[in-house]
Amino acid sequence: MSVETLMTLAEKMPKTELHLHIEGTFEPEQMFALAERNQIPLKYSTVEDLKAAYQFTNLQDFLDLYYQGMSVLLKEADFYDLTMAYLTKVHQENVVHVEIFFDPQGHLSRGVDFEPQISGIYKALKEAEEQWGMTSKLIMSFLRHLSEDSAFETLELAKPYLDWIDGVGLDSSEIGHPPEKFARVFKACQELGLKVTAHAGEEGPADYVWQAIDLIQVDRIDHGNRALEDEQLVKQIKARNLTLTVCPLSNLKLCVVDDLTDHPIKHMLKLGLNATVNSDDPAYFGGYMVDNYHALIKESDLSKAELHQLAKNSIVGSWMSADTKQRHMTTLDQLFSTY
Repeated sequence: MSVETLMTLAEKMPKTELHLHIEGTFEPEQMFALAERNQIPLKYSTVEDLKAAYQFTNLQDFLDLYYQGMSVLLKEADFYDLTMAYLTKVHQENVVHVEIFFDPQGHLSRGVDFEPQISGIYKALKEAEEQWGMTSKLIMSFLRHLSEDSAFETLELAKPYLDWIDGVGLDSSEIGHPPEKFARVFKACQELGLKVTAHAGEEGPADYVWQAIDLIQVDRIDHGNRALEDEQLVKQIKARNLTLTVCPLSNLKLCVVDDLTDHPIKHMLKLGLNATVNSDDPAYFGGYMVDNYHALIKESDLSKAELHQLAKNSIVGSWMSADTKQRHMTTLDQLFSTY
């Protein structure tokens, strides 16, 4: 099958995004607009200067810019506008379901209360469902460079809104902040009925993936690239049927891989792992869902069967209801049968 046909399939197929940081969807133009609305000074004088700053080479440089972008988010309307801009964009790309992270601690530390954060995000998610039938799950992420005590404090603030929160995650600087640091707070989250996931094996070692599985008892693994370094770990991931939320363009931008021709996602599929395609922080990493699929098709020689499998894995690995999964799977299979 030609590259062009595969790219058309990637555009048309129903897509599910499982690894998306809403603060990472901040396009430079919107950041400037909200900064002006809230009278927040940015260190960049023009949109072009800000775009130039998006050319970072490692995770920490990205995070420094990421947290600076957060500074313009102050009110419920800001969180709503940010979320709605993302949802509008991906709806046009045939994304039918999203499971998005938000980082409350990054806003609480600036004096922004929990309520306007989650209310703005949740309002946009519900509006997208009403307008387009796009379903969603909301994941509250703990910042791993902060203490577990801080995570517990955030969990307390979240308790009045648990009906809106479907799971908890663990993100930010990975190296030096192993999952075991947060074992107690994740246990408390599970006791509240929340799903759990954690970034592991992006820059951190395979041991961090082991910790996420054994100590955190995750329902899903975010990234997981370095799990491939440990044959027993791969077997364990398969035995537990865990989904890996892989982010190709993110990996390239942060130099986790040197080239998409060497990206491990095809190898993950060959090993029988439930690898999925996601955009992570698309405004900063150069691409949303279709961009990630297109890049894999062009650079990694992705086949029709592999494209189909990746899309199926995203549906199966989601936290959607069984009926919703089946509906999207039927649509997906019917589409692929016509090509």
